[in-house]
Amino acid sequence: MTPKRIILDCDPGHDDAVAIMLALGSPAIELLGISTVGGNQTLEKVTRNAQSVLVMCGREDVPVYPGASHPLVHQVEVAPQIHGESGLDGVELPEPTVPVRDKHGVDFIIDTLMSEPAGTVTLVATGPLTNVALAVRKEPRIVERAQQVVVMGGAYGQGNWTASAEFNIWVDPEAAKIVFAQEWDTVMVGLDLTHQALVTAAEEEKAREIGSPLANFFIGLMNYFRKSYADNQGFTDPPVHDPCTVAYLIDPTVVETVAAPVDVETQGALTMGRTVVDMRQPAPAGCRSRVATKLDRERFWGLVLDAIRTLSEAQK
Repeated sequence: MTPKRIILDCDPGHDDAVAIMLALGSPAIELLGISTVGGNQTLEKVTRNAQSVLVMCGREDVPVYPGASHPLVHQVEVAPQIHGESGLDGVELPEPTVPVRDKHGVDFIIDTLMSEPAGTVTLVATGPLTNVALAVRKEPRIVERAQQVVVMGGAYGQGNWTASAEFNIWVDPEAAKIVFAQEWDTVMVGLDLTHQALVTAAEEEKAREIGSPLANFFIGLMNYFRKSYADNQGFTDPPVHDPCTVAYLIDPTVVETVAAPVDVETQGALTMGRTVVDMRQPAPAGCRSRVATKLDRERFWGLVLDAIRTLSEAQK
């Protein structure tokens, strides 16, 4: 099987860290590079976090490109109440020995999509969509060259940052509106799906049985995540949103989707940042967006734990 070649645009983030582990530990994925964006924490902090996670994974060969520090219109809003002051509280982060590249994250996205054969690179975005929107505006031809765009963001039901909006879309709704308006194939992996990806004591115990520094790193992240989600959003077990995007690319049958148009509210006083998803079926002819609805939870966690095990074995 030919691996899916992806760019991961992210704001690590506890669940972004797990997405990186899954992408690196699965033979079905080839991670071409990471671009970072201000979101869960400031750009400086999330970039450092991406570097540190790569060190933990033993993959210092993966390039990291810092991108946009602020949304297109608004001031950046970070989430220390969920991710802590570092963006990855709960663990000791290794020194970020992975070099940060001089190229801007937006230019990395553009250059990769323009230089690789058309239809061979998928863009996975697990933070605010600022970098992706800027890339589209700077070089519109990337739209016809991307194989697919898979976004962790939004919800067709309840939001989490406001009653209407999910955090990633809330931070930069104008960017999200640009991204979902393009004529490329998109998959929205929103809260309706990711709130099914709960990490329980059973998953942590399976990780503990792996007995590696990376597995212990994962457990530390999840223990902090559990407390922050319990304190701030009332969850007993925390949802790990971002790796659901990578799991979908590894095996699309793990994540059920339906065709549905997606737009983003950018003006409503009560609904700013809401993803307006038309779930009426059948979807309009020519609809190129799909929305995730149901997760095969057992298989999802099998993929994540297998990835941690594979990366751990490679470091022995």
